[in-house]
Amino acid sequence: MHTIEDIKSKKLEKGIHEALNTPENEDELFTFADYDPSSAEKTGYSNYSYWGCTLRAFFKRKTAVFLLFVLLFLVAFTFIQPYLPGQYGDVTINDYPMSDKFVYNNQPSLHNIYSTVPEGTALSYSEIPVNDKKWPGVPDEWYAVSGKLATIRRPDRFTVLEYGEEWCKAEYKGVTGYVKNNFETKLKLPDDPTKTPYESRSNYTITLYATPEDIVNPDANADGWLYAKKETLDVGEEGIAVTNQETELYTYPSTYGFLFGTNDRGQDLWSRVWSGTRTSLYIGFMVAIVEAFVGIMVGILWGYVRKLDRILTELYNVLDNIPTTIVLILIAYVMSPSVNTIIFAMCLTRWMGMARFIRNQIIIIRDRDYNVASRCLGVSSGQIMLKNLLPYLVSVIMLRMALAIPGAIGNEVFITYIGLGIPVNTPSLGNLINEGRALFVTAPSLRYQLLFPTIVLSIITISFYIIGNTFADAADPRNHL
Repeated sequence: MHTIEDIKSKKLEKGIHEALNTPENEDELFTFADYDPSSAEKTGYSNYSYWGCTLRAFFKRKTAVFLLFVLLFLVAFTFIQPYLPGQYGDVTINDYPMSDKFVYNNQPSLHNIYSTVPEGTALSYSEIPVNDKKWPGVPDEWYAVSGKLATIRRPDRFTVLEYGEEWCKAEYKGVTGYVKNNFETKLKLPDDPTKTPYESRSNYTITLYATPEDIVNPDANADGWLYAKKETLDVGEEGIAVTNQETELYTYPSTYGFLFGTNDRGQDLWSRVWSGTRTSLYIGFMVAIVEAFVGIMVGILWGYVRKLDRILTELYNVLDNIPTTIVLILIAYVMSPSVNTIIFAMCLTRWMGMARFIRNQIIIIRDRDYNVASRCLGVSSGQIMLKNLLPYLVSVIMLRMALAIPGAIGNEVFITYIGLGIPVNTPSLGNLINEGRALFVTAPSLRYQLLFPTIVLSIITISFYIIGNTFADAADPRNHL
């Protein structure tokens, strides 16, 4: 009785015997494989790319990618904004040109159109005083207009052309308009005032308006004038102009509104927010770069060179026992307040946290096998630190740098809050938040002055935090496939 193994063995021997005894099939049984030296070399290398895997892992996180684009757009817009059309200066104090009164605490608006009047509306007009410093070329395009055509003194008489319960159409010295008919004016009217025309007068000084509504004094902050483009008016005699088309009347001689409103000095909050964001980001990036450069260099030397460990540890203990807040306050107090002073004060202390963190990481990995092997092969300490140790710390360095930027901005806000920060005439998020904070409780209608800079600061802080954490996870080789 034969087993299965015996049967298979006999079949294999039979096949080999037949193949060896069949000379005409030798070419079909065996073929030579092509040899390529360059392809053979490739088998000795891996196609793994650290940065390629890091970027692929990062871009899989849609939230982080979205916030990255938001942050890039925000940073780019802070530099583009001053060159966009219709932008007001970030430190310019905007005045009403007829009275030099501040355009203060205007509510946010996409435009400053107060009303639209139909064609044929009579308005009193005046040339805008030319002031090259505040109004370079603008007065040539605008008239200051008012709905008040004339002032009728108490003894003067006028002609009522049409009677109305609230308004009467009247003529005074050849000018036709409307006068109010109420207890304030106390018009002298006949027994049947509907039978017009007739002469009348008032016990008080009254105003002849262009339309049966008061289009003057659009808000409590205005100077009593509205503004219209010159091409929309046909100028007549005695300071009276007539609209030649449907005409928009503006509260300010500009077609652009104050998008974020104005502050109590008449400055455009839109321009100040973006200028302040630019200033705060500059502070944040400069502090983060110095913190990273100094902290990484000191931290690697501190952790790898054993002779320096005791000296740097004692230095760290001395400096770390001095509260950071005290250092910031002293530097800001001794030196003149400025952006560079804030950067210098923060850079004096912030590098220590980065250096201590890097030192602790270096101690963990400095005696691992690949570093010991490098030293045995005679590799210099500098090459070991740059090629063996530093790449291992990329993920944690990126995370701490991402958090250092909003942290520096937060310190700037704090220093400004206690009155030792950047001068008020230099826009920054700290200045803007400090100004808006004072209005948050006392003037609820002006809370927008705190809301807008706080929103921008929140977007920056949240974006850097999420992007930094996501990139740190993506840069960790353990998360690479």
